[in-house]
Amino acid sequence: MSSQLNRRTFVSAAASVAGAAAMAPLLSACGGGSHQKTGANTKTGLKAALPAYVPSTAVKPDIPSVSGGGNGAATDPAFLRYPTDQVATVSGVPGKGGSYTAVTPLWGTVPPAGNSFYQAMNKALGVDLAVKPADGNNYNTIVPTMTAARRLPDWIQLPAWWNNAFNTGELAGTQLADLTPYLAGDKVKKYPNLAALPTGAWQTCAWGDKIYGIPCVSTNFSLAGAIFYRRDSLEAKGITADQVKSADDMWNLGKELTDAKRGVWAFDDVWTYLSLFWGVPAQWKLVDGKLVHKYELPEFLEAMDWHYRLAKSGFMHPDALAGNNAGQGTRFYSGKVLIAGGGLGAWNLADYQSGTAADKNYRRGSFNVFAADGKSTPSIFLGPSASMISYLNKRLKPAQIEELLSVANYLAAPYGTREYTMVNYGVEGVHYTMNNGVPTATKEGQKFVQATTYPFLASPTSVISNQGADIVTKDYTAWAAANVKYGYKPLFWNVNISMSQSLATAAAAQSVEDTIKDCYHGKKKVSDVQAAISSWKSSGGDRLTRWMTTNVLDKVGTGQ
Repeated sequence: MSSQLNRRTFVSAAASVAGAAAMAPLLSACGGGSHQKTGANTKTGLKAALPAYVPSTAVKPDIPSVSGGGNGAATDPAFLRYPTDQVATVSGVPGKGGSYTAVTPLWGTVPPAGNSFYQAMNKALGVDLAVKPADGNNYNTIVPTMTAARRLPDWIQLPAWWNNAFNTGELAGTQLADLTPYLAGDKVKKYPNLAALPTGAWQTCAWGDKIYGIPCVSTNFSLAGAIFYRRDSLEAKGITADQVKSADDMWNLGKELTDAKRGVWAFDDVWTYLSLFWGVPAQWKLVDGKLVHKYELPEFLEAMDWHYRLAKSGFMHPDALAGNNAGQGTRFYSGKVLIAGGGLGAWNLADYQSGTAADKNYRRGSFNVFAADGKSTPSIFLGPSASMISYLNKRLKPAQIEELLSVANYLAAPYGTREYTMVNYGVEGVHYTMNNGVPTATKEGQKFVQATTYPFLASPTSVISNQGADIVTKDYTAWAAANVKYGYKPLFWNVNISMSQSLATAAAAQSVEDTIKDCYHGKKKVSDVQAAISSWKSSGGDRLTRWMTTNVLDKVGTGQ
């Protein structure tokens, strides 16, 4: 691509990728604890437990979903305007007057108990639901204290990325209620908004062939993240994203954009998201029928080598090399960094508002997925269909579980419906007013209505909506539509795997991950990563691979 990349001349030299050896660590499974039952869901058992899927037609999006073809993925639909005719999907009041407690993580200011929003929600739901948001930054230490004392609330959010810390696999059935008798197959049709959630999202809630959780913020197109760039800055130089088609192209672009004397560097941290363009899997890959961890794959170390050389190239911002991730947003908004990796959640209205406040020309863009060698077919693994999952306490009686599932059905009402508006904005005239068709928070709404309080108990399938910033919605949906075809389901996609604590520790491979971070910051060499992998293999990695082969691959297959 070098010759076509832009109207200016790209420096031609392109780094050749060093070969790599293989080595090893491991990954994330779910569950832990020496007493827990280990293993994974079976295809037959899970099929009997999964709720039926009945899509909702309550609201029509402005930009419909785009299918990824044979990979089962589909982009989230989008809305350019908030629906003016807010239809109702729930008749009457879902609750019957029960009193319950709920705990969810909150990364923000905790509203006072008993505020006007909570009161209005309790009236709408027909229950006395005492919601107690807890500090999200310490949530992984708060929950184990409650589980150890067996004092979980009636309803709790357990983010899936902390399954190991929470020992969720063991909690299922011992402290968390089995929802299978209420939701399996056609039984879910009693709760039509829950029935409209994707089947893949329900799979992430299954342990031991039973449904225990309620998926929140689900999607049919989940990626680890993307490689973002300052679209306004690059296009001013005549550079467009579709000109970058290989790792060599990206390297040349870095050389072109970096001007340290002016305080501008091409790259912030990109390893977590760009390394996937080498074909690095989520954790496992089948090679000649055998299970191989990503650390043992040549493509992993090839990606590692490229990023180590990037750290030494002078194209990365010094603060990024120092590990100052907190300042990444400021560097990007100020134009000190023009390319940065990040989660797709960063591409939203708040980002647009912050960016344009710093630079009126600000426009976020994302490079298309490409194959590092510029020759192979681009591919990137799909993430789980839901990673925010709520659970009900096992001590609840059947009538109480049914009452809370009715409440969950209300909370899962689709975007733009009457129920969704209440859950996300509160009472019109009290917590929000309509401003040019956009629900706009009043001072009371800003104080009491937190965007995640109830949606972390149950919520509809994700949509794209950035009211007042159509350019963000159009840019994002266009990028998603162009790239959804590259997603593939990795081994054990959406499969919860329970394993002993020692294996879970091996799966975390923290010593390897620490060395990897030092390497892509230029502090340690690729050979140090290889040494860390070798040590990990002998101390637990090889045992983990054998366990995964025997207890998961051989018994239940790949989950595909």
